[in-house]
Amino acid sequence: MDSAGQDINLNSPNKGLLSDSMTEVPVDAVVAAQTPAVEGLTEAEEEELRAELTKVEEEIVTLRQVLAAKERHCGELRRKLGLSALEGLKQNLSRSWHDVQVSNAYKKTQETLSQAGQKTSAALSTMGSAISRKLGDMRNSATFKSLEDRVGTIKSKVVGGRENGSDSLPSPAESGDKPLPDHTPF
Repeated sequence: MDSAGQDINLNSPNKGLLSDSMTEVPVDAVVAAQTPAVEGLTEAEEEELRAELTKVEEEIVTLRQVLAAKERHCGELRRKLGLSALEGLKQNLSRSWHDVQVSNAYKKTQETLSQAGQKTSAALSTMGSAISRKLGDMRNSATFKSLEDRVGTIKSKVVGGRENGSDSLPSPAESGDKPLPDHTPF
């Protein structure tokens, strides 16, 4: 649709329609009363519907005025009580959160997450026990004992220099031309 040719007057009977031959005509009570009856309605039925429409529109205007007056009065009462808009927002959020917490969906979700947490905790505990047991088994294995012995030997050689009255390791300059001991890798 071409927006330049589209009628956007909300009071127009042609709103949203494209028509080159139609001109924009404002609708008011006089013009509306002169339009022919809608198909299937008698003039009496149409007049009754128009009267009801007018009455409903007037009620809507009245209700909007009453609502605006009530909102002003509510604002005055809040101001007198020292309640700010932020207080109202806090109360609304608190009430909404409470409503969410008592809802069935929230309760079911909470139960499910609680059960999942318990199962996860049990699984991690079992896995931790299994890892501890495997590390214990590994520590008692011959390979680990051999590794432990070699580390102990290296440690005693390194710490052995400190036990001779020196707090530091011998520097390469102090060793002179002595070759370093040949240690095979683990």
